[in-house]
Amino acid sequence: MKTREKSAVNKSARMKSRGRLLIGDDWNAITIIALSQNNPLKAIAEFVENSIDAEARHITIIRGKEHGGYYLKVIDDGQGIPCTEEGIPDFKYVATHICDSLKRRLKQEGGQNIQGEFGIGLLSFWTVGHKLLMVSSGKNGKTYQMGMEKDKSGYVIAPRHHLLPIKGTQLTISPLLAGIRMLNGEKIQRYLAAELRDRIRHSGVKIKIIDRTSRSEFDVEPRQYEGRLIHDLPPFKTPFGDIYVEMYITPKDPENCISLFRAGTRVLPNICILDFFQCEPWTSGYFQGIIDAPFLHLTPGTRDGIIRDEYFAVFHDSIASLKERLTVIALEQGKAEEERMSKNILRSVQKAFRDAMIALPPEEYDWFGAEQKNTYRWKGSAGDNDTAQKRDVMALQDARAQEEKKGGQKEFFEIAGPLFSARIQPGSALVQTGKTKSFRAIGLDRSKRQVEEDLSYLWRIAEGEGGLDKSDGEMVVFNAPAEPCLSKLKLVIKRGDISCETESIVTVVDSLFRTPTENSEFPRKGLPDYTLESAAGYTWRSRYDEKRNIIIINSGHRDFIYAGRERVRKLRYICRLFAKELIIQNFAGMSSGELLERLVELSLYTEENLR
Repeated sequence: MKTREKSAVNKSARMKSRGRLLIGDDWNAITIIALSQNNPLKAIAEFVENSIDAEARHITIIRGKEHGGYYLKVIDDGQGIPCTEEGIPDFKYVATHICDSLKRRLKQEGGQNIQGEFGIGLLSFWTVGHKLLMVSSGKNGKTYQMGMEKDKSGYVIAPRHHLLPIKGTQLTISPLLAGIRMLNGEKIQRYLAAELRDRIRHSGVKIKIIDRTSRSEFDVEPRQYEGRLIHDLPPFKTPFGDIYVEMYITPKDPENCISLFRAGTRVLPNICILDFFQCEPWTSGYFQGIIDAPFLHLTPGTRDGIIRDEYFAVFHDSIASLKERLTVIALEQGKAEEERMSKNILRSVQKAFRDAMIALPPEEYDWFGAEQKNTYRWKGSAGDNDTAQKRDVMALQDARAQEEKKGGQKEFFEIAGPLFSARIQPGSALVQTGKTKSFRAIGLDRSKRQVEEDLSYLWRIAEGEGGLDKSDGEMVVFNAPAEPCLSKLKLVIKRGDISCETESIVTVVDSLFRTPTENSEFPRKGLPDYTLESAAGYTWRSRYDEKRNIIIINSGHRDFIYAGRERVRKLRYICRLFAKELIIQNFAGMSSGELLERLVELSLYTEENLR
């Protein structure tokens, strides 16, 4: 029995085997690494970072065309390629130590401001062009070059004849791949300004881009963020290093985002790419800026991915306080913007209703009580149509008398300019058969100020039946025919060589809608304000508070939420709610059909004037 158990143990031991992972096909592995970079701009940024790591003070990127093919050069004045004991640039080490970066060892030994660590950055030229040529001088004053080609496993090192030694390194990629030939200098400049923002700032390197194909030059300056810098953010310290945060608050915009950096180099343009940050306040659109965590581990191939290890977990937990702070700021900013938007919307809606009154019959819509600043608007009232013209003349005379009583000379900005447009007040009207209706001609300058002097008027009925008491003058009286019809008044106003035309539609009906009673209190109140009240789940959209003269709008209604996604849509939605409430309050007792007719009419003229 014991022998049998011993045999089973020996068999189990023989089945276990240990070993090391090995590359089965070296060239296939190199090909995978070389093609892992999916962004040619990122590859160019890596070439620039190599120059910054070599302590270059000036870097020049040249894009041009030679022998029918486009090329890209990166020239720096850094330390160049490390030399062998013989003083010759050690190109062989660079070509034969892929994935064995000298920079990683330098960082482990305490080297500062060094970004590279994987030893594969040079291979990313495969995603930019077909051939790479690297030139550097040795300690002996002679210049050497190394050449590589895409899809080929060899490299060539050879002397290069130069009259003077080259300071730094020259890297040339040519010809560029067909898919990136349109990659111009301006695009490279914008990308490097954002991608290497803090590396440029901290190192003080000067980067210039010369685009010879478009004959233009660009200086790469670190990207400047918009908005107001948030100063009172707490410090963010972790066991692996400090997290640097630079945040700006801006007006809400979907394009605003926070970028994730590592040691001055951008890793993610938008931190919301990470599922941990797909929530408020990161997605609020109120913030621009950077979060720089130098201890994060990147995916080696693309350098635009984060490994979710314990370093990332510490990073995520450490900025919890930042999330709380930004959430408070976003809420405050949202309330302030909502308040400003509400004031602007209210101003726009009230102005639209006032402008609509120019075209609508004043005696039918007198319940607005909306005073106009311009002298061409006055308030009529329902009454005997036979005396309408006299009332209109008296109203005009009173308005002018009040203006003269103020005395004096108009301010410069109140003086009307040349004649620009004409209007008839009202722009449309309902007249009962056999009755009369007065109309007034108004001349306006480009700023809609009334032009009063040296005007001549010509009235006529362009279409339909009816008659006018005269063909000239500022005011005329329309005599309605005995049968219902649709008539069109045409007006021509002239001032010197300037002539303007306009029209008014007159509907002659058997009987008029009942107008608001004269003892209504609403005309003394003027146009109402509005306020928001969240009542999610309720079907009412708005209601009118007569005591406060306020329209209460349900901000929790699905229609308000939908309309709030765009300013213009929200403006029109609130305008329609205003029209609904005003019609209901001021035409009480009318049938539903009559109310809808009024609503359509008022909405038509107000929405035309929304701005």
